[in-house]
Amino acid sequence: QVQLVESGGGLVQAGGSLRLSCAVSGRAVSTLRMGWFRQAPGKGREFVAFITWTSATSYADSVKGRFTISRDNAKNTVYLQMNSLKPEDTAVYGCAAARDPMSPNYDYWGQGTQVTVSS
Repeated sequence: QVQLVESGGGLVQAGGSLRLSCAVSGRAVSTLRMGWFRQAPGKGREFVAFITWTSATSYADSVKGRFTISRDNAKNTVYLQMNSLKPEDTAVYGCAAARDPMSPNYDYWGQGTQVTVSS
């Protein structure tokens, strides 16, 4: 069974940076499309970024130029580097994995990690 465990969340001031990690077990991260999502209080889940098995990436407009998704195959881990953080970035961030590269659906989800950005 595939399991995802996020870490790296915390409290940071506006303009600061955080790097989130998503450790994957049960399947090689290089065979999956890995995504990051977030959910702010009172709002629905929002797509943040994904990286495919070919290392193609995609970002939500709200984070483009500030966030970077990457993958370390040796560590079987995906990262989300978040720079120039804004208070509106405050949310629970979770990672997800998709087995089928031709499907928009995600099959596995982590528990999430809290990111809080203060003014």
